[in-house]
Amino acid sequence: MQQNKTTDSVQATNDSQKRMNILNGKSLSKTDYIVLGGTFLLMGIGLYLIYRLQPYFEKLHFERLKSFWGAAVINFGLVLFVLQISFLLYIVYLYFRYKPVASVSDEELPTCTVIVPAYNEGRLVYDTLISLVNSDYPAEKIEIISLDDGSKDDTWNWMIKAKAELGERVTILQQEKNQGKRHALYRGFNIGKGEVFITVDSDSIVEKDTLRNLVSPFVNNEKCGAVGGNVRVLNTADGIIPKMLNVSFVFSFEFIRSAQSALGSVLCTPGALAAYRRDAVMNCLEDWITQTFMGQPSDIGEDRAMTNMILKQGFDVLFQRNAYVLTNTPEEYRTLYKMYIRWERSNVRENIAMSKFAFTKFREGSTIGPRILLLNQWLRVLMAYPLTILMLYLVVTQPVMFISSALVSIFIFSSIQVFFYSKRYNLLESFWAYPYSIFYTFTLFWITPYAIATANKKGWLTRTLPIEK
Repeated sequence: MQQNKTTDSVQATNDSQKRMNILNGKSLSKTDYIVLGGTFLLMGIGLYLIYRLQPYFEKLHFERLKSFWGAAVINFGLVLFVLQISFLLYIVYLYFRYKPVASVSDEELPTCTVIVPAYNEGRLVYDTLISLVNSDYPAEKIEIISLDDGSKDDTWNWMIKAKAELGERVTILQQEKNQGKRHALYRGFNIGKGEVFITVDSDSIVEKDTLRNLVSPFVNNEKCGAVGGNVRVLNTADGIIPKMLNVSFVFSFEFIRSAQSALGSVLCTPGALAAYRRDAVMNCLEDWITQTFMGQPSDIGEDRAMTNMILKQGFDVLFQRNAYVLTNTPEEYRTLYKMYIRWERSNVRENIAMSKFAFTKFREGSTIGPRILLLNQWLRVLMAYPLTILMLYLVVTQPVMFISSALVSIFIFSSIQVFFYSKRYNLLESFWAYPYSIFYTFTLFWITPYAIATANKKGWLTRTLPIEK
């Protein structure tokens, strides 16, 4: 029996290490090379068409300038372009101002409660708990609570197994019925004793120094109310979509959130890994659990909602680039678009919530930065319908011009992500930014308009039984 426990524990650790090594080794399969090669071929064709059809495009451009609506669309497009370039330069400036906080000593580390809600995660929750216990955080200062939110699979059995092996290091609880992630976290917040709460998704693996790096900003900055971790993709070996998402995540977290952190205004602490000052959570906990949208209880976007409520109290919300967590991501189109719909619905809801306080004096010091971040969020939401309509119009009336222009634009702007990722990690893997942009432009363009129209709808959408492989 003891041998089986040891074997499973070692296997979990080895599996986690193998998955982490994926982020460093990065071999590509034959299919990967075909996809990347096809992507470069498409962009090459786009560049060729732009070059060959330049006289035709110029003629079309001048003809449109002669009409009122044609000139209006072109001029408005130029204004949008200037605004986005200006915002990008602003983010670049903020990025270079950002520095992660170094880990403090064991003596300075605060006590913390790690809360791991789980629903239909199977073996993954076991791996998550093993990685948490293997952290180099002082054992006497950490409390780990995992809650099964009424799973329909063997999640609870894996939690029992983890408890049997890890003993007093882990507390496991079971909800009587499935109530949603927010309610599981609420229970954890109420029973946790730590000075800092850490939330970790049950399909995520932390590195040994992740937790101590994550909570160190609370020690040196009394204004720090929350900290977001650096999320990378765990299952990059399991498909093309995870590989593409990994590059997208690096840009979203290590570039965008680094810039937001320089303002003390990270807009969303990720569910995969986040830390919150206890007082900040308790000040808004009842408002958070009873939050509604259009008269219905909110059952999505609990991470962005908590972030908003902590920002509203005047606290800083920071990002720790050195606090890594590896998380499972969708491997199929259907699961991916459902995740994006949930994220975008939450984005619409919480943009509205943030707008209610962002233009007040909600904290000491400058509030211009958070307002700029929010206005850029709103610009993207408000332009979703006009840009989608324009895209569909051009696809019907000028398909060659639209497709070739889109491919060239993807090459230009995705090269920013390629450059960033290659400087931080690996050149070959950075090329996944190109197929991801093509994939998003032509197959996921409808997500934001749909999410806006259905922002009041409830449901997690992706909480299903795990598929056996």
